[in-house]
Amino acid sequence: MKNKILLIISMLFGLMFINSGLNKFFNYMPMPEDMSPEMLEIFNAFTTIAWLMPLIAVVEVLGGILVMFKQTRALGAVMLFPILIGILLIHILNEPSGLVIALLFFGIDIWFLFESRDKLKPLFNK
Repeated sequence: MKNKILLIISMLFGLMFINSGLNKFFNYMPMPEDMSPEMLEIFNAFTTIAWLMPLIAVVEVLGGILVMFKQTRALGAVMLFPILIGILLIHILNEPSGLVIALLFFGIDIWFLFESRDKLKPLFNK
């Protein structure tokens, strides 16, 4: 039962990041109209750095694909971790309305990392 739940959550989690990454390339979802001026300033700063958004998009798409498969879930979770830290910090510091969803996705990624702890232990051993 736990494996089925993990599979379903990893599929939805992966699809969400694939969608988010592809949207950065193709802009098929409109930006929210009720964004605060601080958030608009942050997004304008992100787009000013020409290479940043394509890099984030590629990492989101690759991480989303990798997290969907059991064999590569640990690598996908590690790839998405810095992006989720950024999402979490933006919602904590600037836009608290999305904090619950950011915490949910961060918690799911932590769960994936915890489930893959045996694969990740060599990264922390000297």
